[in-house]
Amino acid sequence: MAIRNAEGWEAVAPRPVGPLDSLLPGLLAPGLPVALGLDLPLGLPRAYAAGRREAGFPEFLRGLGACPDFFEVSATLETIAHDRPFYPARGIKGMTRAAHAAALGLGGAEGLSRWCDRATAERPAGAPVFWTLGANQSGKAAITAWRDWLVPALAAAAPIRLWPFEGRLHALLAPGRAVLAEVYPAEALRQCGLKLAGSKRAQGPRRALAPALRAAMAARRVAPDAALAAAIEGGFGADPAGEDRFDSVIGLLGLIAVLDGARPDYIPDDPWIRRWEGWVLGQTALPRGLMP
Repeated sequence: MAIRNAEGWEAVAPRPVGPLDSLLPGLLAPGLPVALGLDLPLGLPRAYAAGRREAGFPEFLRGLGACPDFFEVSATLETIAHDRPFYPARGIKGMTRAAHAAALGLGGAEGLSRWCDRATAERPAGAPVFWTLGANQSGKAAITAWRDWLVPALAAAAPIRLWPFEGRLHALLAPGRAVLAEVYPAEALRQCGLKLAGSKRAQGPRRALAPALRAAMAARRVAPDAALAAAIEGGFGADPAGEDRFDSVIGLLGLIAVLDGARPDYIPDDPWIRRWEGWVLGQTALPRGLMP
């Protein structure tokens, strides 16, 4: 988390969000505008959304409170359905994303991906929304965030807005309101001009990146508090959550870059993106071979 001041931003060390029902009230308590970057999918692939009756993704989320089976992860292809799209519950020999897409009636494996999930000339592809197996998956994050947090918050009329579906970032910001935007640490890392010499899951490469990360923060006028400075120097710790702490700081820098105008609030001029698929904040590169 970072708070804007006269000199720029003061950032604090990452910490768990705690009980989900207290997250938004805690952030909104000071009465300031809140921009919240989420490293999880906000949107649905257009091939899937084409079969939906709602006007767009925000309306879709609001309706999920009446569809608890939507979040049940299918163990086999036979139980996959349009109203139960997540797969697989466990590893099975021979499973493929192409078979998953076919079971949903989406054609080939590309039908599972939004435009912002696909590879660009600048970075590899991200994971499809509904896939839940392996290290390169985002389905579990979508299930947890949508089911346990966003759907209840929307049902309770929490003061939140979803970028880019409801407008541009700065236009949505207002005192006492939280604007939620999707960030992708791999994209933000590139935008910061940072490159890890090894896996981000290992403490060593994260520790080696400390000087460059400090310089990137200084360039964005982000001053770390003592605890965050120590975390950066220590590579965010040796435990498995070190990768998450690292990602949260990189995502924060990507969010601040757009808030301060160092990166554009770019939204491709494509109706599927603006209504259903969403986009990654700060990303300007389109998928390989595609034009809006």
